[in-house]
Amino acid sequence: MAALVAEGKSNRQIASALERSPRTVDGHVENILAKLGFGSRAQIASWWTANQASARRTTP
Repeated sequence: MAALVAEGKSNRQIASALERSPRTVDGHVENILAKLGFGSRAQIASWWTANQASARRTTP
């Protein structure tokens, strides 16, 4: 789900893509924000992008 947030998708778009309700996606995004200690979707996107780049560098 963090990947879809990083792509700039709205909760409604994410819900449609994952065949979930928008309310379910709202809850998951809020959980991601809380667990990572972030206050915005932009921080999720930045975190995701940085971690994906890091994973690509360490994968043989």
